[in-house]
Amino acid sequence: VQLQASGGGLVQAGDSLRLSCAASGLTFSNYVMGWFRQAPGKEREFVATISRTGASTFYAHSVQGRFTVSRDNAKNTVYLEMSSLKPEDTAVYYCAARISNILIVRAYEYDNWGQGTQVTVSA
Repeated sequence: VQLQASGGGLVQAGDSLRLSCAASGLTFSNYVMGWFRQAPGKEREFVATISRTGASTFYAHSVQGRFTVSRDNAKNTVYLEMSSLKPEDTAVYYCAARISNILIVRAYEYDNWGQGTQVTVSA
């Protein structure tokens, strides 16, 4: 299984950004996908998760209403649309995957991880 996250960059507060995570080596539609982030000196934290079909999603309170997770099973890709970005959203963002029929919010329950993409939001 390989997960390749991309789309990070340097933006200003209030801007939008879309992250992508392309998956290979797996039957993508069998996997629940998650997004996590880790800021310098902090623990990795949950951001969002999406069910196998995309019908169900769940978000961290800190991003609820600003971020949207989606997936395209035909393209083996999961997305994270981020809007109204804040400096506190600055972090390395990771995508994760696990075969599951339920949403997963805990990092330790995912067994496949991408390499991360840096998002920096300036004030």
